[in-house]
Amino acid sequence: MPELPCDDEHAPLYSLGQVADMLQVRQAYLRRLDEHDVISPSRSSGGQRRYSRRDIKTVQHVTDLADQGMTLIAIRRILQLERELADVRRELAEVRTRLGDPG
Repeated sequence: MPELPCDDEHAPLYSLGQVADMLQVRQAYLRRLDEHDVISPSRSSGGQRRYSRRDIKTVQHVTDLADQGMTLIAIRRILQLERELADVRRELAEVRTRLGDPG
């Protein structure tokens, strides 16, 4: 059976308004996150922002950090460092697998 778009956490399925309603935030807040390169949702053929489930989780994380007093610049850097850490952990796991080390 083929995988459906709703099964893919990276499929851009949700509009700006839907995400704003889901997370109970203003649409302007989501636009500002995009403008400041904190999160960059996909765009439809008409140029409308489209968010995936993964994007929505990231917006929730960003909102939590903002509620703790972090600036958008700091949040952008935190997200970058989190991605880098995940990459390093993935690489380490691959090396351990090749070496036969269960980690």
